[in-house]
Amino acid sequence: MSSPVDNDRKMTSMFERYLTVWVGLCIIGGILLGKIAPGLAGALDSMAITVNGAPVVSIPIAVCLFFMMYPIMVKIDFASVIRAGKSGKPVFWTLFINWCIKPFTMYAISLFFLGIVFKGFIGAEAMDLVKIPFGLDLPVGATHGDGVVVLHEGVKMLQIPLWRSYLAGCILLGIAPCTAMVLVWGYLSRGNDGLTLVMVAINSLTMLVLYGVLGGFLLGVGKLPIPWQALLLSVGIYVALPLVAGYFSRIWILKAKGEEWFQEKFLGVLTPVTISALLVTLVLLFSFKGDVITTNPLTILWIAVPLFIQTILIFAIGYAGAVFMKFNYADAAPAAMIGASNHFEVAIATSVMLFGLSSGAALATVVGVLIEVPVMLMLVGFCKRTQHWFSKGEAT
Repeated sequence: MSSPVDNDRKMTSMFERYLTVWVGLCIIGGILLGKIAPGLAGALDSMAITVNGAPVVSIPIAVCLFFMMYPIMVKIDFASVIRAGKSGKPVFWTLFINWCIKPFTMYAISLFFLGIVFKGFIGAEAMDLVKIPFGLDLPVGATHGDGVVVLHEGVKMLQIPLWRSYLAGCILLGIAPCTAMVLVWGYLSRGNDGLTLVMVAINSLTMLVLYGVLGGFLLGVGKLPIPWQALLLSVGIYVALPLVAGYFSRIWILKAKGEEWFQEKFLGVLTPVTISALLVTLVLLFSFKGDVITTNPLTILWIAVPLFIQTILIFAIGYAGAVFMKFNYADAAPAAMIGASNHFEVAIATSVMLFGLSSGAALATVVGVLIEVPVMLMLVGFCKRTQHWFSKGEAT
């Protein structure tokens, strides 16, 4: 049941309220940085852990992305996962949407728009250079998937059609259900915050198993390189590591300082650090892709269209299913939101790690960030206007 406070829920953080503005400024700042200091992003990206001479993990990006992921994981009370059975239907419905529907609709919608409708605008002959999959030692001129190995500035790279690179980024977004901003969307829509946390925890654990499997399968279907080792490594670095760190540090801090200090002091300090790390990453990404954007500013639009349609479709499926199964509104709102929203932190991290900071795949995941806030705020408003579709009982 909503209280007066609940009815006036707002995003209090300046970063959260104006995230779209900050992302826009990062795009502009990144493009300007690429023009003013074109070697800076390349120098930072070269600071990497290499295997067999191939860069596998960019150290600056890995550090930034750890600080993006850790605060999300440390907020999770994993004891609540055990009690998830009390919220059975909403949890299982969310899992079904996230892992059985969403990845495949994202692939189909993105392939249709990027590979057919917008292919001529993107450039049927336009190519992108991405990393060679970790563990492969292919000679120059060899083919792999829909790509060809070429030598670029003394480094072997895989040359693939640009539209397929964008498709790869969309795929990585589609297999990453949100476990961060969905906490904000659920709160603003007056949803069941406890249920949202449970679903975040379960999806975080599920990602450890299914993210690499689904990613490898769909990339392969799309005739893209399948870097299995790097996919598993990315899950380990960007999901498992902050998950483990968050779990144990949460236990230690709660014992040492107590719940009040943890919630009001510790998390309060981490939140701006998290978003700052995201914004720094975006500046680096756009400093590399500035030329593509300035020469073809409609690139953002071509990528945004399938992402927007996917978001609306998945939300509609989740929300309609909640109506059909007679959920309480407080359970229905977050159940639909978590599928519609994407875990862009992991998607960005994985695309950078698998394909490179300058790849079209990395740019596509960043476009996901750009449209996330305005679209999800629109859906929050829709939820609040349709509360009467559901029962007004307590959240299950």
